[in-house]
Amino acid sequence: MATAFNRLPASEQHALYSRIVARCKAVTGEPAPVVVFDLDGTLMDNRPRTAAILQELAGELARESHTAAETLAATRADELAYLLVDSLQRLGLEHPEIITRAELYWRERFFSDHYLKHDVAIAGAVDFARACYDAGAVLVYFTGRDLPLMGLGSFQSLRDLGFPIGVVGTELVCKPDAKIPDEAFKREEGPRLRRVGHVVAAFDNEPGNCNAFVEICPEADVVFVDTQHLPGAPPLDKRVHIVGDFRMK
Repeated sequence: MATAFNRLPASEQHALYSRIVARCKAVTGEPAPVVVFDLDGTLMDNRPRTAAILQELAGELARESHTAAETLAATRADELAYLLVDSLQRLGLEHPEIITRAELYWRERFFSDHYLKHDVAIAGAVDFARACYDAGAVLVYFTGRDLPLMGLGSFQSLRDLGFPIGVVGTELVCKPDAKIPDEAFKREEGPRLRRVGHVVAAFDNEPGNCNAFVEICPEADVVFVDTQHLPGAPPLDKRVHIVGDFRMK
């Protein structure tokens, strides 16, 4: 994943994570410490999900003897961009008919429970989330995924990858409707995180969401996970830390 941001050096990243874990220790009589994690592009790499969908489409095209079948069958996750149309161009597919068909095929599957099983954890993410949880933090998985189409699959994916979920001190917060823009949802729901406890850290891969967290939780360590993000994102607030993964050492 290419980066245009100045990530923290490894030593500073390790120090940041150690500080966050230390802040996760619960203190009697005070609000519970809370760590907030986005999912897609933050804790999880969803490019394998797209690769699996395109490879599945390749099988359908192969039965039609379509010339694009071989190209799509060879899709690798590390070749993919944030936007599907950019990914298809990288693969050398430019014919309007196949692009339209691929976009429809992808959209019907990408935002659904069944295909979330293909997501993989970002390096160090499971260990770091567990370290925060074991230290005493409440973990809130605060995602732009919607509850009706992706809620069950998100829960199962978190569980299968090894993240703490389904136990006391963990919550999964999804959008009630897929039509709600992610940043608008997080700006509206973010202040309600105070009902859970005191946010000590928040992680997201979208600059706009990170900037919102800085406003909502000024005392928290807000961390931008530099994987992929929506093109045309706003400049990142200077108070936001920038990392590439969750490795603690």
